[in-house]
Amino acid sequence: MRFTQRKCDTAVAQAVATFTKLGFDVSLPFTESAAYDLIIDIDGVLKKVQVKFCSKKEVGLRRIHSNSSGYIVKKPIENSFDWVYILNSDGVEYLIPYSLAGRNSVTPQQKDELGNVLKELKIV
Repeated sequence: MRFTQRKCDTAVAQAVATFTKLGFDVSLPFTESAAYDLIIDIDGVLKKVQVKFCSKKEVGLRRIHSNSSGYIVKKPIENSFDWVYILNSDGVEYLIPYSLAGRNSVTPQQKDELGNVLKELKIV
């Protein structure tokens, strides 16, 4: 397995653990073609969550896959996911609850740390 994929798998596992500890129901899509990695159920409100791992300050948002013609690069489009969960290499978790449509990357800030965002959204 590629090292990059292992980091992504670690981030998904951590996101599932974190959201489960918070008391949310977590679902995983069966396909890898979805623009999101998790579905979080918060008291009947569903949130599509894209999960990212980053070892640098900037987090790439583009999705890259290949087909018979070569590599396909897609930027996020409006409503493809509701939140972006980011796990960095130091174990800090971030949550971006606003649209990142059309962007190549995002740099999480302290205000985006998971606990801060959930308090601001009045979820915890």
